[in-house]
Amino acid sequence: MKKIQVSISDLVIGKGAPIAVQTMCNTDTLNVDASTQQCIQLAEAGAQLIRLTTQGLKEVEALANIKAKLRNQGITTPIVADIHFNSEVAIAAAQVAEKVRINPGNFSQVHKDAQGQFSKFIHECKKYGTAVRIGLNHGSLGEEIVNKYGNTPEGMMRAAMQWLDMCRNEKFENAIVSLKASNTIVMTQAYLLLYKAMEESGTIFPIHLGVTEAGNSDQGRIKSAIGIGALLYKGIGDTIRVSLTENPVHEIEAGKQIAEFFESGDAASLLKSVESQATKTPQLNFSSFGCQKEDWNRFIIRVASLFGPMLLDYSIDNFNISNSPYPAKIMENLRENILQGARRVFYHPEYIACPGCGRTQYNLEETFNKVKEKTAHLKGVRIAVMGCIVNGPGEMADADYGYVGQGGGMVTIYKGKEPVLRSVPDTEAIDRLLDIIEKDTN
Repeated sequence: MKKIQVSISDLVIGKGAPIAVQTMCNTDTLNVDASTQQCIQLAEAGAQLIRLTTQGLKEVEALANIKAKLRNQGITTPIVADIHFNSEVAIAAAQVAEKVRINPGNFSQVHKDAQGQFSKFIHECKKYGTAVRIGLNHGSLGEEIVNKYGNTPEGMMRAAMQWLDMCRNEKFENAIVSLKASNTIVMTQAYLLLYKAMEESGTIFPIHLGVTEAGNSDQGRIKSAIGIGALLYKGIGDTIRVSLTENPVHEIEAGKQIAEFFESGDAASLLKSVESQATKTPQLNFSSFGCQKEDWNRFIIRVASLFGPMLLDYSIDNFNISNSPYPAKIMENLRENILQGARRVFYHPEYIACPGCGRTQYNLEETFNKVKEKTAHLKGVRIAVMGCIVNGPGEMADADYGYVGQGGGMVTIYKGKEPVLRSVPDTEAIDRLLDIIEKDTN
């Protein structure tokens, strides 16, 4: 079995290297000063990779300027270009960034043409020593794959393996792969299928883990910890990103807490304690988690990383934590969020929200919080709040309703996969979304 180790500047990923924690800027890449400043903040917070959206050639030029400014200030954190659809932009970005994230299937609707463009892109990456992430998300698969396998974990795996097979055939090994979904069951099943397929192929590429569009606050951290943790327990995962609709500095803190829980051996130790109880409702003392009362985020990530994967695979049905310093109502809400994150019981609305990036043209975090505030009573309803049309319509495939930024102060409202209102002013969009939901739920 051949395990690949990828080098991104001085950072090594895969084949037993420590888990690398990464994030993505939510600034406009064309705003070089703001993006540079945010990169500095992220690097200081411990980001080991920093990604920026790179829609066109102007953004590639801006990315080069950002990178130069960072290097001049002694910031050596590798920069990742995030590309959608345009292979020419990906080829140009390969000459600038240390790593490029692509979904090769988006290069062309004709699969053979997409293969040809991907081959040209790989050639450029070889020339410049650029690493690649082949990143496929649930809801953003090519037409050929969807027609054969549906928008399923198997379809996600098959799509990824097509491109990894090309990498092997072209003797290109500087590649990492990801299969993200906002649904923790879909996400974990897709990664498990991918790992098995790579084993059968004889070559295991490094894996980037993440629950996409996880949302924010406790629910976003919990959902991410469940999905990422379920795979880290099985030894799958080399680099992680916790996607939060918050300041991306917070993603680094959450990612480091997940990585530390597993790499310290604490996760394995607590898992043994739970399994030794031989019950479907295990109980642990608060002190077992090694947290103080003020360590709320660290505590909920550890609890979700431990119990969430066991709920996900039905090893347990519930859990209890004794001697908690928090009020009973807060602990009950934590339990509900973990059960819902593992998709066992739905107590609240299910939110799908992207973290935002340079493509987002409205205040995503503020809007998302307003939507949550006004829809908190809608138990089990799945609502998506997406920054733009690049990821929005595809990656909110599980949502019942969606709010997707068009740009220019306009929003498209979705019902399921269908846009029902277009070009709604953002000053009216939340109310229009609520009108549609209330008519359906009353």
